Amino acid sequence: MTLDTGPVVYDPHDRGTQADPYPVYRRLRDEDPVHRTAAGFWVLSRFEDVFAATLEAETFSSAQGLTFEEDEIVSLGLKPTLVMMDRPRHTTFRRLISRGFTPRKVATLEPAVRAFARARVEELASSPGSDFIGTLAGPLPTLVVATYLGVPEEDRDRFDGWSNAIVAANATGSMVHDAAEAVTGLYGYFTELIEFRRGHPGDDMLSDLVAAEVDGEPLAVDEILGYCFVLIAGGNDTATGLLGGAAVALTEHRDQRQLLLDDPGLLPGAIEELLRLTSPVQGLSRTTTRDVEVGGRTIPEATKVHLLYGSANRDPREFGPTADDLDVTRQFRRMLTFGNGPHHCIGAAAARLQARVALEELLRVLPDFTVDASRGRLAPGPFVRRFESLPFSPFM
Repeated sequence: MTLDTGPVVYDPHDRGTQADPYPVYRRLRDEDPVHRTAAGFWVLSRFEDVFAATLEAETFSSAQGLTFEEDEIVSLGLKPTLVMMDRPRHTTFRRLISRGFTPRKVATLEPAVRAFARARVEELASSPGSDFIGTLAGPLPTLVVATYLGVPEEDRDRFDGWSNAIVAANATGSMVHDAAEAVTGLYGYFTELIEFRRGHPGDDMLSDLVAAEVDGEPLAVDEILGYCFVLIAGGNDTATGLLGGAAVALTEHRDQRQLLLDDPGLLPGAIEELLRLTSPVQGLSRTTTRDVEVGGRTIPEATKVHLLYGSANRDPREFGPTADDLDVTRQFRRMLTFGNGPHHCIGAAAARLQARVALEELLRVLPDFTVDASRGRLAPGPFVRRFESLPFSPFM
């Protein structure tokens, strides 16, 4: 084997790096943890540096978008969304939906999530060679998002189609080009549904947003639409990526799966470990508001800085020498799968619920399942790491 001894290069659009980013992440952490790319943006890869940056929201601003490229939401003509706001505006707008994601509120979703997961696991059991993502890991998060937004049952098929297109495009950062029809369809659909909810409120987040006020004024339609797009993209990526990644990890680490089968009480902790290891959102960017020193280097003001959660979550400096391995008994205090600080993912509890229920049903009904990652298809793009398809077998 020939060792790569040249300067470390991080090219997020390189398909080889997207397929297996971890060797590059390792070199970044070890050789150039505060890395300036050929494209001009900077990259932080060590856990401590990324963790600190997420806490310093005044210095590492979200207001210029969360990628190192043009922000897609702005390109769609929508106002800046919750994820593109800094405090104090971010605090005000986050508060409008935060009560929908409390542990108590999320727990009310469990019966519907379990019924759906149970039915889809039974479908997997009776259909060898089916697609794990298309059958379970993709549709389950879409169901949850549709429930939150109050999409009527009769509209779910249309909503699912639009959501799938937007989620696929979101991974690449090319929503405008790759999902224009879906964006147009959802824009029109939710504009009509918003108007309907003004006169016919329901027990859903869209109705809450229609009734909400900021500084005594109701939210504009495009502000409400921004919430819808954030929920659709963010609500699907993490849960789908986690479920697909978990199926792969439990196929590749049969000893760890056996621990869960022997002691189901380990599952909540195992989900934290799977979140750490899979890191479905591999990284998000910020923009510096001043010159800032990190690791002995000065990053200039008004510079894009990419925070590599996927690298930080495998940093041996934080997680020890087995950081690249699955250990369902691992104990740790913190991770970055859901970000951190004021922009910590508001839907984290909902993602954890879906993972727990789906894995409970999967391990109960099909304890010997396998997936074939070698024949699976990863979503292209530098921001999200999740499978778009994953061949499934009920047996080893």
